[in-house]
Amino acid sequence: MDLFISTFLKMFFIMAPFFALTVFLTVTQEASAKQKKALAIKVTISVIITSMILLFFGKHIFTIFGITLDAFRIGAGALLFLTAIELVKGSKDSAKVGDKDVLQLAVVPLSIPVIVGPGTIGILLVMGATFEDTSSMLTGSLALISAVLVIGFMLYSSSIFERMMGKQGLLVISKITGLILAALSAQIVFTGIKNFLEL
Repeated sequence: MDLFISTFLKMFFIMAPFFALTVFLTVTQEASAKQKKALAIKVTISVIITSMILLFFGKHIFTIFGITLDAFRIGAGALLFLTAIELVKGSKDSAKVGDKDVLQLAVVPLSIPVIVGPGTIGILLVMGATFEDTSSMLTGSLALISAVLVIGFMLYSSSIFERMMGKQGLLVISKITGLILAALSAQIVFTGIKNFLEL
């Protein structure tokens, strides 16, 4: 039980659920409630699948393709920066969102790198290596899935938070989120470059 609780809390906070909720609300301002719920479900499934793959096979995948965590940091940071530019410029505010368009946000940027960022990937790789037996691996996996499901429920209920904030509040949050994402993406890239160059 202690392993379950500690793993749940660790993964819940590392995945930054409230930040993910803010980004989710920001990039889906023009989407309908039905589209948001469909996107929330797709994001949840995507995060669970990604997390499980990284937990069980992460080290092997990175080794096979010759990818380092720092290379992933640089790539993920670059993708995140593109999203940040769109948010600050307001291009996502004015765009009409269709079913196909809104669902394209599920994997990038919402699942990766907003929820499953380099930090989360690093933790998952370490966790996968530290689980000593099948029992601890199963407990850790269930805790991880539980944490993702709670975050998914928050995204699924995003309309409630949206009503509380109002349209003007979301507009302000959109700009602030864009700035934070830009800074976060820069930090991710700089960390990747710094570690790669062993500075």
